Amino acid sequence: MAAALTTIPWAAAHAQSTPTAVLPSVEVSAEREGDQSRKQVEAERAVTPGAVSVVEGEALRLRNVTSLTDMLRYTPGVWAASGSTGDSTFLSVRGSNLDATNYDGNGVKLLMDGLPVTSADGSNHNRDVDPLSMRRAIVARGANALTYGASTLGGAINFISPTARDGAPWEVMVNGGSHGQRQGRFTVGAVAGAFDALVTAEAKRLDGFRDHQRQERQAVYANGGLQINDALSTRFYVSSIDNDQQLPGALTRAQFNANPRAAEAAAVAGNYRLNVQSTRIANRTVWDIDADSSLVAGISFEEQKLYHPIVYSPPFFSLLINTTLRNLGSTVRYERRVGNHDFLAGLNYGRTSVRGGNFSYVTGGSETINTGVDNSADNAEWFLVDRWKFAPLWTAVYGAQIVSGNREIRNTNLATSTLRNPQSDYNSVNPRVGLIRELTPTSQLFANLSRLYEAPTLYELDDDVRGNNATLNAMRGAVLEVGTRGSHNIERHRIHWDTALYYGRLNGEILSRDDPKAPGTSLSTNVGKTIHAGIEALVGASVAVDGAGHHRIEPLVNLTLNQFKFQNDPTYGNNRLPAAPRYAIKGEVLYRHVSGFFAGPTFDLVGRRFADFSNTYAVDRYTLWGLRAGYSTKQWEVYGEMRNAGDKKYVSFFSVRDIAAANSAILTPGEPRSLYVGARVKF
Repeated sequence: MAAALTTIPWAAAHAQSTPTAVLPSVEVSAEREGDQSRKQVEAERAVTPGAVSVVEGEALRLRNVTSLTDMLRYTPGVWAASGSTGDSTFLSVRGSNLDATNYDGNGVKLLMDGLPVTSADGSNHNRDVDPLSMRRAIVARGANALTYGASTLGGAINFISPTARDGAPWEVMVNGGSHGQRQGRFTVGAVAGAFDALVTAEAKRLDGFRDHQRQERQAVYANGGLQINDALSTRFYVSSIDNDQQLPGALTRAQFNANPRAAEAAAVAGNYRLNVQSTRIANRTVWDIDADSSLVAGISFEEQKLYHPIVYSPPFFSLLINTTLRNLGSTVRYERRVGNHDFLAGLNYGRTSVRGGNFSYVTGGSETINTGVDNSADNAEWFLVDRWKFAPLWTAVYGAQIVSGNREIRNTNLATSTLRNPQSDYNSVNPRVGLIRELTPTSQLFANLSRLYEAPTLYELDDDVRGNNATLNAMRGAVLEVGTRGSHNIERHRIHWDTALYYGRLNGEILSRDDPKAPGTSLSTNVGKTIHAGIEALVGASVAVDGAGHHRIEPLVNLTLNQFKFQNDPTYGNNRLPAAPRYAIKGEVLYRHVSGFFAGPTFDLVGRRFADFSNTYAVDRYTLWGLRAGYSTKQWEVYGEMRNAGDKKYVSFFSVRDIAAANSAILTPGEPRSLYVGARVKF
């Protein structure tokens, strides 16, 4: 089936037009697994009638990347911000997750090698995905994630692991710089006939640019594959992560203006921490039945232990969360080409349990359990898609997802033995129809109309403002999207683009605000109608400045314009939704030499945001600039990067309130002027 997909001409051409394609890269045989994987990714993108981006892991190794915020810098439609810890990211795609429960990261389905990382309830709470441990990532925004079984507002991100067959099997990488950052990675791999294996060990230390922000992290990632015969292969994946992080808390506006490097007093007094230990094992087996059909089956299991002191206001209230999460995921995908039809049918099933408790505590002293937690969720997603090439330049794409799930909260107040037990089933059928018009062998127009559906997470159910056994409704909506993508060569120059315009209407969007009676906890509810609309564009070029093309100027700009708002809400009228800016522009202009040297400025322009649903507390826009340079060869590479060269004080992200007071402690400062260097050696 893979061979059939790679015959699509637009995919092959576009593989040479993406922003990372112009970087020096490791030369590999066309028969290698990684080369085939890349072709399959581009072919899949070419038959998707909507916005899908591909992030290449090789490009990430030429700049400082420690989180999803860094990884997704040049992915349009994504608002990602970091600052509270070394790895954590506030992630919103097309306006998902714009509320006080942003820590659960709902609205985007995360997968590794096609198997879920996201819990069965749709939560990404404390999910550890290391961008430097991936070969590439596919970002399918919004309803374009149907081929992963998702119908969420933000879509899906699939991280594809490297193997010993698709790159240098031995590798050493180190980086470090400002705020005590030190990181080292060592990768060793081997290929022996039909068997291959790859192991990466990583250690990271970060002191942080704020008080009480230290991080220590150790991790091991491994996978081993076996080519059983010409048609059947299987691969096992194992990872173990131990991540300890201090949390600096949030600041008031006055505190931020006085000293953005300071920690919240309660965070220091309560020793706020986010300590997570996680272990994951997975298997993915592929059967290429014949030239026109294939079957993929996979299963994964993760256990995550969380120790999380987060609220400290003695003698009135304190909160320490100590839980164990277990997540089981599975998938089956069958693909078959019949004439001009390319069918995909799949089933995802997941089950998640969260057990433990909420404690009151005294720093360095006693911990007393107040609430016993025994929550669970399961979710099944059936999906069917047909890509029908009904004319030489036209492809119709249509299909549907069926989702069926259950959510149950079992919280026991140990003082009164009272059980709070909201539970509900969630079921929906979500159709989709789209059209692709091939303009040239390297460019397309596309359009789609899709239904969106998203059931509440366990965190949202637990935080229901009613506080009883009532349950939240699922969010429902529809989105219309049009766009174009492609590349074009003009003599020695080339340009590439990936743009989309979308307009979505939602009913019952689940939004949460910080509980004013217990800061650090949230209250969730369904609201009426909301609008999610925007323009997404990634535009770049490679301009030769000499006749031989040895010297090139390469600009790259990521533009996202957002229009997220209530629609005639009885309380909020037509107010804007909080947290996301009206615009975000990120880019760079690099000089590249054929030898592998590159250098140039970077820039960020971010618009104003509101921190409350009432639109009374505005967070200022900001502009940042920096520099990056490096040198890359087949065997080694080095880079240097300066961020926020003007040392601008700015707010990275914040907690969302209903009505935020001027003295609300909700602001998380962004990174000050910082300098990082890194190197990699490949064997």
